[in-house]
Order: sequence, then C-alpha cells, then structure tokens
Amino acid sequence: MRIGLLTEGGYPYVSGDARLWCDRLVHGLAQHEFDVYALSRSQHQEDEGWIPLPRNVRRVRTAPLWMAEDDEVVLGRRARRRFTECFGDLAAVLCGAPGAATGGAPTSEADRFANALYGLAELAREEGGLTGALRSEAAVRSLERACRAPGAHRTAREARVPDLLTVAAHLERALRPLSLDWYEDDGLGAVDLCHAASGGTAALPGLLARHFTGVPLMVTEYGVRLRTHYLTAPDAPPAVRHLLAAFQGRLAAEAYGRAEVVTAGNTHARRWQERCGAEREKLRTVYPGMDARPFAEVGESPDCADPDTLVWVGRVEPAKDLVSLLHAFTEVRKQSPRTRLRIVGAPAGPEGAAYLGHCRTLAAQLFPDEAEGPHAAGDNPVSFEETGGPELPAAVDAYASGAVTVLSSVVEGFPVGLVEAMLCGRATVSTDVGAVVEIIGGTGLVVPPRNPRALAEACVALLRDPERRARLGAAARARALELFTVEQNIEAFHGIYLEIVSRAPVRRVLDGEPLPFAVPAEAHVPVRWTAASPGLAARSGPGRAASRPVRATTPLPAPEGAR
Repeated sequence: MRIGLLTEGGYPYVSGDARLWCDRLVHGLAQHEFDVYALSRSQHQEDEGWIPLPRNVRRVRTAPLWMAEDDEVVLGRRARRRFTECFGDLAAVLCGAPGAATGGAPTSEADRFANALYGLAELAREEGGLTGALRSEAAVRSLERACRAPGAHRTAREARVPDLLTVAAHLERALRPLSLDWYEDDGLGAVDLCHAASGGTAALPGLLARHFTGVPLMVTEYGVRLRTHYLTAPDAPPAVRHLLAAFQGRLAAEAYGRAEVVTAGNTHARRWQERCGAEREKLRTVYPGMDARPFAEVGESPDCADPDTLVWVGRVEPAKDLVSLLHAFTEVRKQSPRTRLRIVGAPAGPEGAAYLGHCRTLAAQLFPDEAEGPHAAGDNPVSFEETGGPELPAAVDAYASGAVTVLSSVVEGFPVGLVEAMLCGRATVSTDVGAVVEIIGGTGLVVPPRNPRALAEACVALLRDPERRARLGAAARARALELFTVEQNIEAFHGIYLEIVSRAPVRRVLDGEPLPFAVPAEAHVPVRWTAASPGLAARSGPGRAASRPVRATTPLPAPEGAR
C-alpha cells in the first residue's frame, strides 16, 4: 500500500506532536510506502529539522501554518462573486444565520458547511490559491454581515471589529490547506489511503483529496482536537470563542462523516468523538503503543523495589495535583512512619516551575527535616528529583525504586506514566480521571480525585500487604503487554488499512494498466484448481446450469504486503 500520512505540527519534525507513534508506525510497516504531508506550526519547529526517516518514506511535503506567503492571485469579478458567496455561506453557518431560500429541498447546516468548504476548495484549485482572498477586507465584511444577519446567534451578534479581525485571521490559517497543490494525481491523488494523525486542520487535506480524487480517509485522534480547542483561550471574548468553536465543530463533524474509519486512543476520547458527530459504526479504539523492552528487566524482577517507598513520575504542573499527594502522604506517615515519597519529574514551562517551588515549600512545612540528634543533618521523607543523574538515569529506574506508583492527577488523557509503571510490574494507586480506569482494568486501586484521605488509605493498604502488591503488579504487567505495546498498535492500524483499501476502488494506473492492491484470494490456496466434479454436474439437474470446468492454474505468490 501507499499511505498519505497527514500531520499538523507533528511528524516528521523533531519537536512534533504525535511524533513518536507516527515514527513507530512507519518503521513497523516497512513493507508499505508512506508519503508524509506535514503542516508546521512555527519557524522554530522547522529550524529544528526532521527526525531520521526510514527508507519506506518516499516523499515529504511541508507547508507552514505560522506564516502565509502572498500567492499574488488576483480574482476576477466572477471569481470574487463566487468567493463572497461561498465564504459568506460558511460564515452564516458559524453564526447560526438561516440560509437563503431556495426552490429545492431544505439544506442541513452540515451540508451548507460542506458545500461552502468544497466550493472554496474548487475555487482555490481553479485560481491557484485563496490566501489573499481569505485575508482580504471582503472576507471580514462577509463575516460581519453574517453576524449581523437576522436570526444569527446572540453571541455572534455581539462581535465587534477586533473580534471579527481575530476570527478572520484564525479562519485564514485553518483554511490555508485549500491553497496547497497537494491534490493532483502526482500528489495525494496517487496514494491508496489518507491517514490524518489528528483532527482539525490536519484532516482538511484528506477531505480535499477525497473530494477531488476519491482517496479514502482515516482519522486518528489520541487527544480530541475539538476538546482541546474548548479548553484553550478561556480569556478570549465570547464572540471569538463561539465562532471558532462553531468552525472547529463543523470541521470535526465533516471529517468524522467523510472518514471511512475514526480511531481514538481510549474510550474517553471515543465518547468525545461520538458526541461531536462520529458514527458509532466507524469508531475504533487503538491504544497508543509503548516500547516494552526498556522495562522488561525491572518488570521480570519485582523484588528489587524498596517496600517502604512511594513513587510519583511525570511532568510537574498543576493538573498533576501534587498538593493533594503531599497532604495524603501526611496521613500515610502517621500509619507507616518509615515510608518515603519520591517525586520524579521536571517542571512543564514557567507555570510548572512555579508550581514545583510551591510544592517544595509545602513539603518542607508538612515534613520538617528529621534528624537523629541535635547535631545530625536532617532528612526530609519527600524528595524532588529528575531523571538523567547518576541515581536515576532513566524513568525505569524511578519505577524500580518504589513498591507502589502513585498518580494523583485531576486531568489526564492517556496517562503514559501509568502504563510504564504497569510494564514494570508495579502496583498502582490512581485517581479516577481520563482513561485511568480503562487502562488499569482491575489491576490497581482507583480513588476519587482531590481526595487526600482516600489516596492515603489506598497507599497504606498496598504498603501493608506485599502479597497483594505482587499479585496486582504481575496482573498489571500482563495487561500492559497484551494491550499497550507497539506491536499491538501497529497490528491494529495495519488491519484497518487492509480493511479500508479492500473496499476502495482501484484508481492507480501503472503503464496503462490498473495497479491492483493485491492478488485474488484464490492465489493463497496451496493447491491447483481442477475441473469440476462429474457428480456436481450430474446434480445440477433440469433447470440448473451445469458447472463449467475450471481451468487449472498455478497459485501466484502473494506480495509481501498481503501476507
């Protein structure tokens, strides 16, 4: 197969989102070809360059989302009228304004959005781009008319000129793939399948390739892009948030509706996708794949852990709720005075650094340095460490140092650290957030978030029962090896690829002949076909067509990708 991998701010850039799983997917499916179409987010990301690419990556084409070069396209009068109509209809959908009356059947909001989107795409293809038009005063005026139209949403009607300029700029950036030359027969039109590595703008080239050339589309989201949009920019004016949320929601629904298959990284994300318009029949859950090899030695020797140590591993930030963990540890120390807590992780940005400082101060207040005598140095039972030093060279060493791994977050998507602890064969205590319960599956203890007492009781229960710890740790490792490895991830995606392409029509042509995906199923039968049995012909009887002899053939070897 030939896969068009679509990314936004991700693979193949060094600092890209979803870089790791895309890289593992491409390496794991070495028998297939990949064309990577990447949208970059910043100059810094492009300056950092790409990660080393395997040989089965045939082509990489990139386009920036952080800047727009003037395409110098001057639209004629007819083209300007078409642009105004299409962009005005798209803006009307976002504002909730009713559509123009027509003599035909009423058009749904989803169809109006799709017609406007693909109308702009066709105009961009004919004219050579729409970057200038999307940045023009005409676009802002069309948006303003839609917001002021009778029947528009109350929040949209409150938009002022600065709000309209902000929304127009965001729409221009999100619609920038319309002006790219990726959709011809020598581009995305030549692939067997488009796989968008996220929703939102990354899926837009796949939608256009499907519209222009019929290439099937698949969308994967490990973090639902629409949910991320709802959680960002909380200080933006209400009109801006309303209009941009409407656009992202319509784009997500269009991608979910046109895609052959939509995959999520966990059930939590899958529920979001279904709420946002994805059909249940199209949804699949494909868990992120983890490389289990670095954790094999620790996972197979669980007795190396300190039985009196709790370990927390992750990025230090407010969402991890280390404050509740520290308060819970005070209760743990009352019942198990010898217990120690190791907090291992680096702060995430300036906010994380400030939060780390706050947690250090709180730990010093809650646990004054303990000393054996008046002249001895004190020792705090809580330590804040980072990996990379001589004591903890890697994350696996942090998990190995404790008997119980704790997760205290109030917000989580797919907690990678929890899976790493499971691969290490460690018993875990986690808060019930995100996909935690789905991942644990009965192999660890789960407590409500922001509940230090419950967190402490669960930790003490495991610290006092080594047999239960060992039993839960062994079950956790077995579950992680069964569900969350790279091999499982690659096998799942490969099966979905085969399923989609087997239903898609053959479009590629090689030397004047269609290039089929694979040989017929009969080629896999390890015997020769022979003439039909005489008895079968005799049983045909009156009114039945006698079976025709089948010409003997030699089984053809299946191509490597079909084995």
